[in-house]
Amino acid sequence: MIIIPAIDIIEGKCVRLTKGDYSQKTTYNENPLEVAQMFESAGFSHLHLVDLDGAKSGHIVNQDVLKTITSNTSLKVDFGGGVKTNQDIALAFECGASQITGGSIAAKNPEIMAQWIKKHGADKIILGADVHDKKIAVGGWLETTSLDLFDFLKDYRSKGIEYVICTDISKDGLLQGSANELYEEIMNEFPGIKLVASGGVTTESDLIKLQEIGVYGAIVGKAIYEGHISLETLKKYHN
Repeated sequence: MIIIPAIDIIEGKCVRLTKGDYSQKTTYNENPLEVAQMFESAGFSHLHLVDLDGAKSGHIVNQDVLKTITSNTSLKVDFGGGVKTNQDIALAFECGASQITGGSIAAKNPEIMAQWIKKHGADKIILGADVHDKKIAVGGWLETTSLDLFDFLKDYRSKGIEYVICTDISKDGLLQGSANELYEEIMNEFPGIKLVASGGVTTESDLIKLQEIGVYGAIVGKAIYEGHISLETLKKYHN
């Protein structure tokens, strides 16, 4: 299991939200590059970078932050938030993203997402499955659709998707543990999937459980920033 530290960006700053609520925002660092370099020097190889302004406005906003991080670190960055058009995805890759995450676009415009998988390859495109009561949420989680998570995953498996980041919104930012039952269900249903668990990871016992479930990776955000899990502890897991 790899550990993927997370940086969420609003107005160029490193922040975290609680349950995706833009009004419940904590700013941790004015300079995301500093945070990324801290993760790199701690031995991490991957970074989950989310453009929250982009997610809200429907197009990439913080591409400069992406470019700064990829130009000044060797981190493999998966980038999401506002990647909606061919121009957006081209911009993200131009600015150094190793992978992009399609969330809202995958729910709202599956034809484009399918084209991207074909054009860029399944190793470059991650399916973002943000869920609330097993229904897909979009637009920076501001809207819950009627799409069932398991139908959504089945459809994208048939389109060739390999990587999936699944966030249970009800767990995100609360520091109350991850959605282990949900991840177990997904792994049982789709054994070959590279599932990245996101949201709620708080203690080392969460990581042990996720490792047992067999997920490919775990995204850790607030627990790092608020000192619940040390980088030393995380280093035992990644890569």
